[in-house]
Amino acid sequence: MRVSGRERAYEYVKNELLADPGMQGQFINEQILADRLGVSRTPIREALLMLAAQQLVELVPKRGAYVAPMSGRELSELIEARGVIERHAATFACQDEPVAQMRDALAAQHLLRDSAKEFIEADTRFHTALVRSTGNEILTRTYEGLRDRQLRAGMIALANVPGRQDSVLSEHAAIVDALADKDVERAREAIDAHLRETLRIQLMI
Repeated sequence: MRVSGRERAYEYVKNELLADPGMQGQFINEQILADRLGVSRTPIREALLMLAAQQLVELVPKRGAYVAPMSGRELSELIEARGVIERHAATFACQDEPVAQMRDALAAQHLLRDSAKEFIEADTRFHTALVRSTGNEILTRTYEGLRDRQLRAGMIALANVPGRQDSVLSEHAAIVDALADKDVERAREAIDAHLRETLRIQLMI
């Protein structure tokens, strides 16, 4: 099925521009984006309207689409939402299948530590496997709805904090090891420690 210019522009801005640390606090140049994607400015504007409706960009009159840096409140609320869902999921994740999926994602992260975007995508797979273990589709869709902001925050943290990949690997290992031991409380403590450190780093940037 052919992908429309609007859809191409939407996916490109969401997955490439918004995740680019250098774009934080910048305006998106519609003409440059249109030239890069080989489309007119109309689908670019349509895509930006969609992103504005999701509060991923801000439309400023006579200036265009602005990529506002994530605020401390937004980052804190994102981590709070993740914590509620992931701690709940720990009850269900002490099973062979989710543990195996999380170990696979962790192994991929070890191989991708030099590629920030792919490292974060593997990070997303790790946490999504945890949440999917609940078997609750509404909860899973809610969590997956946080993906765009998680990707963006994660990319910025990796770009600005040398060695963060190694810390993430250790924190993830603590979570999955606790789940493999069927120790729910230890897993929840490891999740809390991971999210606290994630927020601490994001707030210092």
